[in-house]
Amino acid sequence: MMSAKLWAPALTACALATSIALVGCSKDPKEAQQGAAAQKMPPTEVGVIVAQPQSVEQTVELSGRTSAYQISDVRPQTSGVILKRLFTEGSFVREGQPLYEIDANTNRANLESAKAAVVRQQANLNALQVKANRYRQLIGINAVSKQEYDDLAAQVKLAEADVTAAQASLKNAQIDLGYSTVRSPISGQSGRSSVTAGALVTANQANALVTIQQLDPIYVDINQSSTELLRLRQQLSQGSIDRSNNTKVRLKLEDGSYYSVEGNLAFSDASVNPDTGTVTLRAVFSNPNHLLLPGMFANAQIVQGVIPNAILIPQAAITRTPTGQAMAMLVNAKGAVEARPVTTSGVQGQNWIVTQGLQAGEKVIVDGIAKVKPEQQVVAKPYQPQAAAPQGQPAAGAQSGTAAQPAQQPKPTEQKATSHA
Repeated sequence: MMSAKLWAPALTACALATSIALVGCSKDPKEAQQGAAAQKMPPTEVGVIVAQPQSVEQTVELSGRTSAYQISDVRPQTSGVILKRLFTEGSFVREGQPLYEIDANTNRANLESAKAAVVRQQANLNALQVKANRYRQLIGINAVSKQEYDDLAAQVKLAEADVTAAQASLKNAQIDLGYSTVRSPISGQSGRSSVTAGALVTANQANALVTIQQLDPIYVDINQSSTELLRLRQQLSQGSIDRSNNTKVRLKLEDGSYYSVEGNLAFSDASVNPDTGTVTLRAVFSNPNHLLLPGMFANAQIVQGVIPNAILIPQAAITRTPTGQAMAMLVNAKGAVEARPVTTSGVQGQNWIVTQGLQAGEKVIVDGIAKVKPEQQVVAKPYQPQAAAPQGQPAAGAQSGTAAQPAQQPKPTEQKATSHA
């Protein structure tokens, strides 16, 4: 009992000394714990893609409206009463097809009168020519005066002119009679008729009888800002893009679907609209089934040119500084993270088009970019986009409370282009 009482103070003093020594060795326990945890954690895994230069089409999406390739307002060219309509409203009519029949009795009578006038003038000319031949013989023997012969020759010339005028009147009468049948000047879709049988019409009246529109091919009128057009021309002059081929145009319809036929850019206005600051572009599309009708709204995706040696990078891999500079995170040869400024020139689907700042074969971080910082050691693995979950089944990660985001692969036709430095 005495020995235990003697050893108790000594043991207490030893325990106190040991605690003081431990506190002196670790001034910051939190830092010590973090350092130990860092030594135990493996390098962060990141998903990367390998930069591969390729030729990329630069597109821009602009709004526009369809308009008929040709429009003809059919008006009568002679006066009269409409006897009958010879076509079905809304049907397709061909060039030269009869549309209306106008009462031709007056025009037919005018034609007969013109024929009689020609016969009369021709008979008068024949009589003067016979008389002139006789005077030509008599003047040689001074049987008639030179003055009389000259007057007769002048009368022959006037008679010839009267015959020509009568023949012209006859031709006009024939044309007017032909106008009694109103024909379609172009092939196209007919509209609503503004007159019925019994209506009185006059030559060159203001109101059209019917409107014919050619719908195949069809125009799409597009408005592009003058700023975008100026930027495009500067890129062309600098050789940044290639425009050796005809400019292709794809059409996105009002319901979100894409028109199955590609069009070509056929016209660019030579002036800028001062009210809107836009330039009108016109594209031509084949329209054999008349799916496109005049006045429809559509979005036109115009392939402005091809950017050589561009690199497509997923949008998730590009961040921007407060000043707007695009930045990419790379994994260098030493396995460390490196920040790199890049230059973009629009988007294609869900990818940025990178034109400067990246080299072929460099590894660009796409997955895990928020978990790393420059000079940090990482483990690079090929980037695997998340596949869409089958219908009726939860996506991977949904059971753990995290909704998986299915990767939507961009269609080649769904392209937009904007310009960013």
